Amino acid sequence: MSRLLGLLVLVVSIGGGWAWMEYDSFRSTPLAIADGSVIYEVRRGASLATIAKDLEEAGYIQNGMYLQWYGRYTGQAKRIRAGEYRLTGDLVPDTLLALFVSGSAVDYTLTLLEGWNIRQVRAAVAGHEALKHTLDGVDDAALMEKLGLPGEHPEGRFFPDTYHFNRGMTDLEFLQRAQRKMDQELEAAWAERAEGIPLQKPYDALILASIVEKETGQAGERAQIAGVFTRRLHKGMLLQTDPTVIYGIGESFDGNLRRRDLKQDTPYNTYVRAGLPPTPICMPGRGALRAAVNPADGKDLYFVSKGDGSHVFSATLRAHNAAVRRYQLKR
Repeated sequence: MSRLLGLLVLVVSIGGGWAWMEYDSFRSTPLAIADGSVIYEVRRGASLATIAKDLEEAGYIQNGMYLQWYGRYTGQAKRIRAGEYRLTGDLVPDTLLALFVSGSAVDYTLTLLEGWNIRQVRAAVAGHEALKHTLDGVDDAALMEKLGLPGEHPEGRFFPDTYHFNRGMTDLEFLQRAQRKMDQELEAAWAERAEGIPLQKPYDALILASIVEKETGQAGERAQIAGVFTRRLHKGMLLQTDPTVIYGIGESFDGNLRRRDLKQDTPYNTYVRAGLPPTPICMPGRGALRAAVNPADGKDLYFVSKGDGSHVFSATLRAHNAAVRRYQLKR
């Protein structure tokens, strides 16, 4: 009997030692990923048992049970975060679980460009394959309600920037980030506004900044452009800016602004209506926001495009007409 018991103890010891060596070897063995990397998605709510099974079936690890044991022993099993992860051949089970716990998932980006209107913003968001789309069929008014801004116009309310996110972020969550970012940037610009500007509230600055954004792509001209419009507002002059007219025409605009368009009465036609238009006409960037609230000093009341992206500024109508003849009419 004692010999049998001794033999049993020996067998268990050998088996336990073998299992420990195999487990220890498992922990130090890199993932079986020969070249480059693979993307693995930890689905929301997935258990470590499910993940271990997936990885074993894919051939990346040899024994999923060992991964479960290690995760439970270290307490990492309950701290794994959902997302897409890039797996490489230099990862071992220890660093693999650390990666899943860190939440350092694959990064996606979407850039909203300065000067885009709300149609372009929504098209870009709807077209990104890594976002979860929940806004199909949701019009602009309903979108603003979902953002907690019922009754507000969506134009200009999203900040143009490059945004980083993980797969599975919803389109609404993405737009919430862009909307909050615009609120922050507008608040910061408004806090640094110059004294005496003819703007009553931050939203006025947003509207003016959107016009500045559409009028020039030259960073060095933004404050000058804003200065012209600021002086016109002070004097009660019409702004007479083509981008607002084009915005008022809407999707039917064919790229050719005609004289009759300048006479067509819409809420956005600053050739026939005084003051600022009722809403922004695009998404202004940080430079345009800062220019709108800190316009350049001077006497210029007019500007005309030179055809190369820059403008000629004039203080009198006579000088402006001469610039128009030279640069627009080529006389």
